[in-house]
Amino acid sequence: MNAGKVFLAIMAGAAAGATLGILFAPYKGAKTRHKISRKGNDYVDDLGEKFNDFIDSVSSKFEKMKKEAVLMAENGKAKVEEVQAKLTSTTNKETLPLN
Repeated sequence: MNAGKVFLAIMAGAAAGATLGILFAPYKGAKTRHKISRKGNDYVDDLGEKFNDFIDSVSSKFEKMKKEAVLMAENGKAKVEEVQAKLTSTTNKETLPLN
């Protein structure tokens, strides 16, 4: 059996189970629909909270990496200026006349 047929069988079984569960539910249709709606809203709220937590986490990590990148750039720039200053001072000493 290939994966597509297995997946289709599982989905058909889940749909049949849900249908039978609703038909034989101990509550009236309106109450069952209300429970399903409320549960769906709970799932949406939970998903929204998890999404917001994820966005906050990503934003926090992005800001941290941005600060680190700025520090690295500043340190790199300072190092380049230091090396240039050493090269300039060495070059100036070599080109000065020896009188």
